[in-house]
Amino acid sequence: MLRKRLQLGLIHVAVAMTLVPINSTLNRVMIKELGIAATVVAVLASVPYLFSPLQVAIGSYSDQHPILGFRRTPYILLGLVLCATGLVVSPQIAFLMSGNPVLGLLFAALAFGAWGMGYNLASVSYLALAAELSGEKERGKTIAVMWFMMIVSIIFTAIAIGRMVEPYSPAALQRAFWLVGAAALFLGLIGLVGMERRSYSTDASRAENHNFKEMAAVILKSRQATRFFWYLTLLLAAILGQDVLLEPFAAETFGMTVQQTTRITSVWGTAVLLTILLAGALERRVPRKTLAQFGNISALAGFLVILISGLLANTSIFWLGVLLLGGGTGLATVANLALMFDLTLPGYAGLFIGAWGVSNALSRLIGTLMAGIVRDAVTGLTRNAESGYLVVFGLEALMLVAAVVMLVSIDVDSFHKQVESPSAVERIALAD
Repeated sequence: MLRKRLQLGLIHVAVAMTLVPINSTLNRVMIKELGIAATVVAVLASVPYLFSPLQVAIGSYSDQHPILGFRRTPYILLGLVLCATGLVVSPQIAFLMSGNPVLGLLFAALAFGAWGMGYNLASVSYLALAAELSGEKERGKTIAVMWFMMIVSIIFTAIAIGRMVEPYSPAALQRAFWLVGAAALFLGLIGLVGMERRSYSTDASRAENHNFKEMAAVILKSRQATRFFWYLTLLLAAILGQDVLLEPFAAETFGMTVQQTTRITSVWGTAVLLTILLAGALERRVPRKTLAQFGNISALAGFLVILISGLLANTSIFWLGVLLLGGGTGLATVANLALMFDLTLPGYAGLFIGAWGVSNALSRLIGTLMAGIVRDAVTGLTRNAESGYLVVFGLEALMLVAAVVMLVSIDVDSFHKQVESPSAVERIALAD
């Protein structure tokens, strides 16, 4: 099983690798060097999350329509190819947008659409494959290995891109994206070899098919589950909404080079990885809710420190803020994932995990779009780009304050009392 876990991790790594160059390098180049509006960049970066509702349909379709006897492998492969294709053409599209906005936007819709569709095709399929291969008792270990490998790959991909684009030039940027795309596809193919056994049966999978109506009904059954859904959405929108702006902010405020701003992702990822390991060690000693609050407050402190760094134009303070934000993200990730499973009703894991997945996608969409739109609006009003970034970071800090308050009222015991009657939940969840 270890070999299969590592192979699943390679597939997870391959998809994650295609996200890093766009979210940590291209966004900075588009906003800073090419002068493209942050709103446009945010919309393009959020395409995978715009398409995320399709994951339910993709999962259901792949369950019932195997290709050559494989229910996951062909969809993962198609997703990887689309991700890599969207990645390698994205720099050319960005340069086209700066010279010919109308034609550039048309091609951007196609390129980023391919990337976003590939992300959703691959991710829902390899997660389903991971669940099927691992079994219920081994899923935790499998997810831990996949997550660890993904974070490590993000760190090394960011470092590699930073070196490949220094000194910065359009040619160096395009070459780096081609190399990352080829490496991602190669690792993904290694991960796919011999992973799935051929089977034409669809009966086992039909039990896991759920739609949005079922997910909404089972969540609305419990006030605690509903509250946790919106808490998770608010928290992740705040923490992840900075993805599209942190690098351009560092470039415009501190004059950092492309290599230096790309390093932000590796520093952030290292802090995330270290605190994930720390959280894993503390999880049995510290209550999950307490650990989650530590993570939330650390991330809040990170935003406040980054805000102060901009006001004081101090690079050292900025890096401290990045470390705090990464550390808070790691703690919050582990603790809130644990809480998520605590707030999942036995026998309805598919429904609840699907709902938490919708919350994740919705939060990324809200956070990314809000960051781009608010930054452009404030910059337009004040004629000062730095003020736009600072207002966004301030809003994200306020969102984290609200999330901290919401978590206080979330109680796992109350959740299980509210849904203690399985027959009632079953009637709601499975009602047509």
